[in-house]
Amino acid sequence: MSGKTPTKRLLAATAYKHDVPQTELADWYGVERRPIYNWLARLDTDGSLAAAVTDAKRTGRNRRLTAKQYDEFEATVQEPPTAVGIDAPAWTPALVRRHLATTYDVEYSLPSCRRLLTEAGLCCHRPSRSDGDGSPDQSGWHWTPE
Repeated sequence: MSGKTPTKRLLAATAYKHDVPQTELADWYGVERRPIYNWLARLDTDGSLAAAVTDAKRTGRNRRLTAKQYDEFEATVQEPPTAVGIDAPAWTPALVRRHLATTYDVEYSLPSCRRLLTEAGLCCHRPSRSDGDGSPDQSGWHWTPE
């Protein structure tokens, strides 16, 4: 049982047992009343104290590429997307995001995909007026090797 959250939950429960109202506890911890209610409800069980104050391990997609995966990704984006079977003229953050999710089962935000493209040595190019109408969805912004 390590970390700040289990400690907060125990301290809140102790204060509540000493007649500090839930509203005041919420103010102390900078949360709404609902989390305080949930913390107290978790502690009001017959289970172990450690289990009541800690969160279960959350599963889901990995958040990061391994070093090997990053090297593969970096080599991939040096080539046009068509080299990996993607029908697109150039890499975009949205395209990278989909590629990372399907190829490596990792999830990145669009800003992180922009950062990955920059780290891989690609630079962002603004479209010429003839490339699109300038709307956000059709902006034509793309990333290519420098």
